[in-house]
Amino acid sequence: MSDGPIRPVGGSEPELVPPPVAPVGPDGSAADDMVEPDDVRTERHRLVPVDGGQAPVGDPHGELLARVVRGDEAAFADLYDALAPRVHGTVLRVLRDPAMAEEVTQEVFVELWRTAPRHDATRARVATWAVMIAHRRAVDRVRSEQASRQRDDRVAAEAEPADPGPSGVVVDRLEAERVRQALHQLTDLQRDAITLAYYGGHSYREVARRLDVPEGTVKTRIRDGLIRLRDTLGVTP
Repeated sequence: MSDGPIRPVGGSEPELVPPPVAPVGPDGSAADDMVEPDDVRTERHRLVPVDGGQAPVGDPHGELLARVVRGDEAAFADLYDALAPRVHGTVLRVLRDPAMAEEVTQEVFVELWRTAPRHDATRARVATWAVMIAHRRAVDRVRSEQASRQRDDRVAAEAEPADPGPSGVVVDRLEAERVRQALHQLTDLQRDAITLAYYGGHSYREVARRLDVPEGTVKTRIRDGLIRLRDTLGVTP
């Protein structure tokens, strides 16, 4: 398994190796959950020799994964039902954001479906393997969110508004009026989403919560609304 989370140590007994993590959570505070999950650590004590190698004892999900490897969608649905609570719990402990945790949980199961043939049953149980993928994905998302916030902060700190002068003020007011008229040609959801995001400074997740719609719907409506605004205002992409 080329990118698996386990590697042999000392040429004999395998050691579970978690992905490297930063000791902070998405809010910049200490995050004890961004360390190796307990069920990954205890897996080390469940390995017993089998035919000269090491294999977990009685993996209850091994047969399901074997069927998933053969493309059995029903088996994948059963595997999802069996592992989703543990995967989601692992992700939520790291991210501390329910909406983001749901999104990352779906990403984990997409990866499980895609990489199922690479699972090595002699090195980790299916559930432990899934938890390790979930933990890695969650930590990656924390780092991505941190990098995005830092980048936005740098851009905001470096931006210096220029003095438009009297003529610039007139032009700006005319442009603002054109934009207001164009906004009225959008659907209510497109207009509300764009107003909250671009005039209110809210994130996609905040807009979704305020409008009580899925985050994916907000992204789609903003994208469609901006395309329509561009066409209405005659802006060249």
